[in-house]
Amino acid sequence: MWLLAAAVVLLGGYGAIASSIALRAESLLADPPKHPADAALVLGNRAYRNGAPNPCLTGRVDTAVQLAQAGLVPRIVMSGGVDDEDGRIEAEVMEVHARASGYAGPVSRESVSSSTHANLALSWAVLDAAGVKRVIVVSEPYHMWRVERLARASGFDGHFDVQYAAAPTSCWRRWGMGFRGALREPLAIVNNAVHGQF
Repeated sequence: MWLLAAAVVLLGGYGAIASSIALRAESLLADPPKHPADAALVLGNRAYRNGAPNPCLTGRVDTAVQLAQAGLVPRIVMSGGVDDEDGRIEAEVMEVHARASGYAGPVSRESVSSSTHANLALSWAVLDAAGVKRVIVVSEPYHMWRVERLARASGFDGHFDVQYAAAPTSCWRRWGMGFRGALREPLAIVNNAVHGQF
């Protein structure tokens, strides 16, 4: 009986986290950044999928390029290291996509990180070196609840004036990828909490 009770508690907690993720995603999608910043920081993801650039990643870059085209940011910072699945450096794949999309402005790269926590931690020095004080962090909508908490716990959002841009990528719009995100993100949140990153 206690196993059933424990399962109910765990499922309830999982559901509560998933609901919070979804609510925050919809809130950010409905209220994109409006204030100018010094840079957009694009968080990494798997570089390639089925032999082509991963739309979950390139969609994030597209959002940063749109911010630049709207005059909200003069610089884009790409954050992502070596992809274990194909050996490509995520930050390099992102920059190639941005250039192919017509972005001609300055790009800085953080090419070592392999997690969201590391994206923020290792991009800190890159942003400082570029003189960035105000930054718009770009990622997929379901990712943002966790990103905000990691930024708060690490002091990132105290050091920088931070806004968040949820990228409505094709992965987000497809139910399958949204479902995958809803399954994966609560587990990633628990992992961050277990490692004391919140």
